[in-house]
Amino acid sequence: MAAFVAAVSGFPAAHGPQSLSTHVPIVAENRDPAKQREFSILGSGDILVHPPTWRQAQVDARSEGESGYDFDQMLASIRPTVESADLAICHLEAPMGPGEPKDFPRFNAPVQLAPAVKKAGYDACSTASNHAFDQGERGVYDNLDALDRAGLRHSGTFRSAAEQATPTIYQLHGVSVGHLSWSLHFNGIEPPPGKAWLANRIDVNAIRAAAAATRKAGAEIIVLSAHWGTEMVNTPDGKQISWAKELIADPNIDLIIGHHAHVVQPMERVGDKWIAYGVGNLLARHDFPRDANREGVLAKFTFTRQSNGRWLVTRAEAVPTWLSLKPNIRVLDLSSELGSLPSADRRHALYTAAQDRVVGHLGSRGAITEGLAVRR
Repeated sequence: MAAFVAAVSGFPAAHGPQSLSTHVPIVAENRDPAKQREFSILGSGDILVHPPTWRQAQVDARSEGESGYDFDQMLASIRPTVESADLAICHLEAPMGPGEPKDFPRFNAPVQLAPAVKKAGYDACSTASNHAFDQGERGVYDNLDALDRAGLRHSGTFRSAAEQATPTIYQLHGVSVGHLSWSLHFNGIEPPPGKAWLANRIDVNAIRAAAAATRKAGAEIIVLSAHWGTEMVNTPDGKQISWAKELIADPNIDLIIGHHAHVVQPMERVGDKWIAYGVGNLLARHDFPRDANREGVLAKFTFTRQSNGRWLVTRAEAVPTWLSLKPNIRVLDLSSELGSLPSADRRHALYTAAQDRVVGHLGSRGAITEGLAVRR
């Protein structure tokens, strides 16, 4: 997990009602920028807290002699992989906020989720999603407050028009990384009049303009988190492909990591850039659990600085994950779990089959042939 210095925008000090008045301290690691030649970015799928998940968090808290919710144990298996990246970005599908948790269609996750995500190794989260307005304008502010308290940076939802217009740039190990986050729609919920700035809705021209502004502000690498596609379909839809090809052709967008479908979709190399159309779910225990929506990917891309100063992806990796439901809900790094299981264990066959399916989906647009390495 990378430590941060302040982004270009810094932490907002007074946006929205009851904003945080204090900032989470951020400390940079001691690393010589002149010697920084490689930089890795990891992205993962949807985090969506359904009733079985928050009940598991209550059970886990009680097992530690605590009250409330403990999500740490659910994410422990993926921590080594997530921490290995210089920048790890989660996708927070629905807002966190005070009060009782709420289920579909208007989610509200316990705020204790945020420190668990941080502890799992994540540095930032994309927040533009179809559930961004589940708890209204207040829910947007509550969610960002929870992320700030945990020391997690964020992009996609905002507390003011000025904050939305300010490029989100993370400074890590002497490298400036811009982060864009945009969503297909908001489940038919519109922002209050005059407050469209609360969340980014996909518009190709607007994304390109934001990317250009982010580059102008000093970002050396720019990653786009795109919440798009058709739910429960492993193949990217026509609009998704069209948007992806137009956006990845933009000189100011270096990498696209998609989510929303809740299932794994292909990765694709386009020239010297990569598109991950959909990295599946990370933590989402749907009412209709099936193999496909229990699968996900930790997608890791290593950039190398070229002699002309440009950063290019020189290694693309995928680490398949699986949501185990019994005896406890846990997100599993399948390569790690399989390495510790005897082949006679019934879970070995289950996990191997999941890996095989994920590899098939990832490679369906030529990614394996083009150099994608899948950890097995």
